[in-house]
Amino acid sequence: MVQGITSKDSKQFHVNVLGCKNITFEHFTVSAPGESPNTDGIHIGRSDGVNVLNTEIKTGDDCVSIGDGSKNLVINGVTCGPGHGISIGSLGLFKNEEPVDGVTVKNCTLTNTSNGVRIKSWPGVEPCTCSNIHFEDITVTNVSFPIIIDQKYYPWNKCKINEESKVKLSNISFKNIHGTSALPEAVKIICRATLPYKNVELANIEITLSGPTGPAVSQCSNVKPKVSGKKNPAACSAPIAAKPTPAA
Repeated sequence: MVQGITSKDSKQFHVNVLGCKNITFEHFTVSAPGESPNTDGIHIGRSDGVNVLNTEIKTGDDCVSIGDGSKNLVINGVTCGPGHGISIGSLGLFKNEEPVDGVTVKNCTLTNTSNGVRIKSWPGVEPCTCSNIHFEDITVTNVSFPIIIDQKYYPWNKCKINEESKVKLSNISFKNIHGTSALPEAVKIICRATLPYKNVELANIEITLSGPTGPAVSQCSNVKPKVSGKKNPAACSAPIAAKPTPAA
């Protein structure tokens, strides 16, 4: 148990959880300026049974980032912002990456972040799997991309952007997500054309545009999600942009 501790102005990752089992962060605080690069709040990789509970993260990169080999994770009650949101990945960059399996992110609040809840993988590099990922009861306020799956992630413009990602995604759900988006693309799901996703679900999504150029839209590529409950924006209501989403 790591409890009641503040990490302030780290040069890079504030916390790196690697190769751990059954560890809990609760009432943990991360504080860094929004313009500070690569200052992930809590990064988790190749670990089983990690819980991040009732935690406040203000940083310049992902509030919580989840790397390969992560299993049975619970992210509950995290307040994020500024930062890049709560992200799985990026995946598929290195050889022999281990599967990501069983991640639940719920009861989280994201404010003025560049992303909300996100899965990101590299195009045209290494194979990996990511399955049983559930985002639920999420509040977003003025978030640039509240819901995003990006299999064309390219932060340094040095990847094989015209090739398909080799990361296989399955059993992904976004439920009870509401609030406001800073950009029109409130929901953006960019999938690979080969071996498309299996069992992607959108349920009770209610996100409106906070800026003047509305309404919010949902963009999809190579996916037909199962949709239920509230549908604002309507699923896959706009064509995907010609170029991939820039990295953040």
